[in-house]
Amino acid sequence: MHLIRGLSHLESFKNGCVLTIGNFDGLHLGHQVVIRKLAQRGKDMGLPVVIMTFEPQPLEYFLNDNAPSRLMCLREKVIEFTKLPVDNLLIVSFNRDFANCDAEQFIDDILIDKLNVKHLVVGDDFHFGKARRGNFAMLKGKGKAHGFSVEDTGSHQLAGFRISSTLIRDALSAGDLMAAEQLLGRRYSVCGRVAHGAKRGRSIGFPTANIKMFRKNTPINGVFAVTMTGIDDLEFQGVANVGTRPTVDGSSNVLLETHLFDFDKEIYGRYVEVHFYQKIRDEIRFRSLDELKDQILKDVADTKKIFAEIKRL
Repeated sequence: MHLIRGLSHLESFKNGCVLTIGNFDGLHLGHQVVIRKLAQRGKDMGLPVVIMTFEPQPLEYFLNDNAPSRLMCLREKVIEFTKLPVDNLLIVSFNRDFANCDAEQFIDDILIDKLNVKHLVVGDDFHFGKARRGNFAMLKGKGKAHGFSVEDTGSHQLAGFRISSTLIRDALSAGDLMAAEQLLGRRYSVCGRVAHGAKRGRSIGFPTANIKMFRKNTPINGVFAVTMTGIDDLEFQGVANVGTRPTVDGSSNVLLETHLFDFDKEIYGRYVEVHFYQKIRDEIRFRSLDELKDQILKDVADTKKIFAEIKRL
């Protein structure tokens, strides 16, 4: 997969391309169906598959910290895209200039001149351009005039519900990790580099591998049974807290802290992935570190029971 960072690095596709546009937050089953359908269309037409996505996501640009929580950061998204039949991933910087781009200008300058699109797949509720003037009907009309076809992504359902990033966020917020997994097509996970912390967990007998979330708004919060991969091709069980550590310092920045069972390696700087299996409890503030330690002992025992039960299944 070829990664293209920004429109200034984009070279025109001489023979054209097939394209879809969106945030693709979570790259859930619905997204995967659209991309595989687009890849088949590209194969039939003998054209490369191009995905256009945005960083930051449009609502993050307009709403800042009030935007919906992200299911995945950019790097996680790129990694998941490499597992799909995508030839080119175009990451467009959603900034003031792009937000003020007229809908017609977006079509003429980017879709036609830069991308030379021959087939476009977008949702029938897709809006774009300044004041969101551009829509599906405009694209269809422009397509007829300039020789490219436009197709609706369609609605993809599971158990009677339309698969969407919003539905997955709601499931994660409610602690329903099984529902989120079914909609994503994989277990929900968070990736990142293990960072140095204050080492307070070590002082009470529970050292943690810390991953900074670099956001104030996350789809999950609380204590979870997890596994971690990315270390020596092995999977390690543990218990993780996602939150602001109200007992310790009450930071406004969200941190993922994972205590791995029977693990004593130094892994600072390692890029790892934490997989969420089951929610144990909400994050709460304790009156003392001793109370916190007692609760962690219980969390560890509960987590080990969960994994013992999973092993028996």
